[in-house]
Amino acid sequence: MYKVFVNDCPIILTDNKKISTGFEEIEFKSVTVLKIVEEFFQNKHKRIYLLCDSVEECWEQFKLKFTIQEAAGGKVLNANNDVLFIYRFHKWDLPKGKIEKGESIAQCAIREVEEECGITDLKIEKELQTTYHIFKHKNKIILKITYWFLMNTNFNGKLKPQEEEAITQVVFKNKAETKKALLNTYENIKLLF
Repeated sequence: MYKVFVNDCPIILTDNKKISTGFEEIEFKSVTVLKIVEEFFQNKHKRIYLLCDSVEECWEQFKLKFTIQEAAGGKVLNANNDVLFIYRFHKWDLPKGKIEKGESIAQCAIREVEEECGITDLKIEKELQTTYHIFKHKNKIILKITYWFLMNTNFNGKLKPQEEEAITQVVFKNKAETKKALLNTYENIKLLF
């Protein structure tokens, strides 16, 4: 199964033909992917299940319709198990950014967290779920694939938001604060909690 968000609403590619969701279910082979995505941009859908004979084959066909942008980032925990959040565009988010040429996914994830938050001493613990979302940029429709890692740090210095990336706050949040932050974040970020 793949879950791709458009305007925080999911397009779900699945081969489970027995789902009973109450949401729109469409055979993948009968849709025009870009038309469906445009309808999401126009808020004509809240959720769609695209039913596939083979999820992997459908996914490969789905990706061909878009310009792909790959990114990596981290869900960072400190010694108290507080979670590192950034605040950008009036929403709480996790630090991430585009993979540069010649850079591994893990190197990108660490670099982006360091740059966006002014933090060091990051250690990757494990890979987390990959997330997908679609957006428009300069008349192109982009499918952003973000690879996530669980990271730990003993950093206890001053965090510094990367203002040129429109980040206005960088903070570690405890369990109660994290729960509140997740009320004002993106749906793909919620998948990581």
